[in-house]
Amino acid sequence: MVNLALKYRPKNVDEIIGQSHLLGETSSLRKLIESNALPHSFFYGPPGCGKTTLARVIATQLDRPFYEMNATTLKIDDLRKIFKAYANALQKPLIFIDEVHRLSKNQQEVLLPFMENNAALVIGASTENPYYSLTAATRSRSHLFELEALSQEEMFSYLQKIIKLESVSIEDDAAEYLVFSSGGDVRAMLNLLESGQIVTTPITLDTLKQIRPHAMQAGSSESESHYELTSAMIKSIRGSDIDASIYYLARLIDGGEPAEFIARRLAILASEDIGNANPPALNLASSTLNIVKHIGYPEARISLSQLVIYLASSPKSNSAYLAINKALASIKDGEIHPIPSHIKTHAKTYVYPHDFGGWVEQPYLSNPLSFYHTDKIGFEKTLWQWHEKIKSIKN
Repeated sequence: MVNLALKYRPKNVDEIIGQSHLLGETSSLRKLIESNALPHSFFYGPPGCGKTTLARVIATQLDRPFYEMNATTLKIDDLRKIFKAYANALQKPLIFIDEVHRLSKNQQEVLLPFMENNAALVIGASTENPYYSLTAATRSRSHLFELEALSQEEMFSYLQKIIKLESVSIEDDAAEYLVFSSGGDVRAMLNLLESGQIVTTPITLDTLKQIRPHAMQAGSSESESHYELTSAMIKSIRGSDIDASIYYLARLIDGGEPAEFIARRLAILASEDIGNANPPALNLASSTLNIVKHIGYPEARISLSQLVIYLASSPKSNSAYLAINKALASIKDGEIHPIPSHIKTHAKTYVYPHDFGGWVEQPYLSNPLSFYHTDKIGFEKTLWQWHEKIKSIKN
């Protein structure tokens, strides 16, 4: 039997399922493709959402030779051979690199000059946001596009089309399970359909459950997506509900969410929602992020659980978050004031606080501004008392 996922792989932009935010009639990505003006790009999103397919479609539409590689096995010499082969060619190749978040710094450095000179169009793909793994130089030469998991409606509509084209006999509850259990992954859905047809006709729910006993979890089903589960965990921690926080953490882990992604979100929360009410929270979050990078699952679940419980149990303050936002908004609104001359580099009139017991009165702003406010929650109360005590020192 012909592999259905390969047989029905889209051949042009209009055949791609979903991704209307990227490929709709007025979308920027579509216009860049149609104008042959697409820069180097990196696509990320859940498995089976069409990242590789989109790269192939772009290569076809732009009439470029297509080379498919994987970052885990990519050899620098192979890249150099491709670039050399097209050095004098009018039409440059499209080099597609899967699992791009695994590209080493050395591999990226080799790519840079060829990206800079447009010796090839480089497109990467990943199931996780590669922003943090790409160097600043690579990011500055490329665009990042997120693909979304397909909705159940999109999946079901596509399934009905394939069933009709292939004359597949399938019971209604089996068709529903095909969609529901595939978690937005078209490839997984078609592979299960293919296997089910080999086992029995008509395809039954029992047959499919024997092949796939449990629904695939990608943290991205339509009703409770990767984003909704992450939001629920963050809000539960912010609300100091330990059990709810652990529950949503477990849902994310069970759904295959990368440990590093979870740890990054928790590190942000440690500053945004706890801050100086409990400063060690950020240290623990930083340590956890470093740990999960090295140990991975299943052990990473324990470190994540420890951090979640600690964060949910901590006093909460968003004063640091509000202060920087207020300051940035002020600058955006035109609050640009000159630096007082006595605190500029090599100033002769600067008064050194340590010569006066740690504090001496002198202006640090040419115009008075106020951004920070504290409700003196947790350790913030101690910090404020220290602050007031420092300023009360008699010179």
